[in-house]
Amino acid sequence: WCILSLQLVELLLSSSVHLLYGLYIFGTAVAGDISQSLSDWFFKPNLAVVESRNSTGVDDLIPIVLVHGIFGFGKGRLGGLSYFAGAEKKDDRVLVPDLGSLTSIYDRARELFFYLKGGQVDYGEEHSQACGHSQLGRVYEQGHYPEWDEHHPIHFVGHSAGAQVVRLLHQMLADKANLAFEGYERTSPDWILSVTSLSGAFNGTTRTYLDGMQADDGKSLKPVSLLQLCRIGVILYDWLDIPWLKSYYNFGFDHFGMSWKRIGIGGLVGCLAGRGGDPFSSGDWILPDLTIQGSIELNAGIGTFPDTYYFSYATKRTRDVGGTAVPYGLLGVHPLLFVRVLQMSRWRHPPDVAPPYEGYRDEDWWDNDGALNTISMTHPRLPAEHPSHFVVKESECRPMQPGIWYYKILEGDHIMFIVNRERAGVQFDLIYDSIFDRCRKHAFRKKTTPPPTIPN
Repeated sequence: WCILSLQLVELLLSSSVHLLYGLYIFGTAVAGDISQSLSDWFFKPNLAVVESRNSTGVDDLIPIVLVHGIFGFGKGRLGGLSYFAGAEKKDDRVLVPDLGSLTSIYDRARELFFYLKGGQVDYGEEHSQACGHSQLGRVYEQGHYPEWDEHHPIHFVGHSAGAQVVRLLHQMLADKANLAFEGYERTSPDWILSVTSLSGAFNGTTRTYLDGMQADDGKSLKPVSLLQLCRIGVILYDWLDIPWLKSYYNFGFDHFGMSWKRIGIGGLVGCLAGRGGDPFSSGDWILPDLTIQGSIELNAGIGTFPDTYYFSYATKRTRDVGGTAVPYGLLGVHPLLFVRVLQMSRWRHPPDVAPPYEGYRDEDWWDNDGALNTISMTHPRLPAEHPSHFVVKESECRPMQPGIWYYKILEGDHIMFIVNRERAGVQFDLIYDSIFDRCRKHAFRKKTTPPPTIPN
């Protein structure tokens, strides 16, 4: 009873902190929009003044696409709030797609393709039937980079689960045996010039088990857990289907059709009871992809390509004290993540459950940033080790070689470099300046002339 009581207290604390932080972000976005509207009303901008810019130079630049992670959002959601804390303003040609915040890695990879090329999102007939949702989704009347092909490649930067989305999309482009995108027969891995990961979720995280995923299969949920509360909240949110609210924030499950207009009260009861019709019953959502087992299954079909440049920033908010990982100071960890940093640094795999892979050791997974384990963020390791090189100073890896995961370990928690720019301080500018500089000056195909650098 004592252990159960402590678990319930921890669940109450975690759910309250996550809910309050979510409301804070939402409130900040609404307040920002109201402030901007009032400012425009009282101080109408002079539309006659048009900022001049070198449009030719900008059009010649290869786009850099920033892909958000779990619970993230792209441009156009949450008002004027930026998931990447305004980093997109550092370069003249940056795209920030709005993908499903809780949809599976597979679904998000499909959405990202059509966001760039244009058209209606097609999740694939076989996948859609297996997961019980509509095959077709959102329509992009005009793609954000319709000329995208091997002669017009793209730089991708993915945060957290966004890095895996990019990797799976890369594999889809390379897969000739099973044509991924109907109507696009000539896709190839050369469509992607570079992949940069910022706290990327390559090999799963032990946090998924702390939040409520079952350690034995990595797919089902514990009856009482933070993720169960999340599941209920998401189903109710989509069922209520309030247009202005979903225009501000959308979990991305519209293709499941859980609106009250479609399924009524009976359908809601069925979804809440887990009888089907929702992503949680079919497993077609992002958390199973973030377990160690789910990541191993996903990675088994994704390669590292010889003509693509790779760089990874892994984050860590723990330090070694006598062979044990401990949180690195109270003030250095966001309140949203502090309890999880402590729990993940004490993680023990359940003794009655088989380890997720041969050679597994708990201590390898202790260093973490509150959401992901540091070992998971450096480069793809499971089920097979991909070519990698540890970097202390970035000048060491210049000139860069394609086909190798260069990785660097930073002191910071999982949300240090997103949403709130002030938290990271000067390190924010150093990281993103380095990312954009690498894309513009150090990652290009040698068989073609280097792309022009960013206009001054």
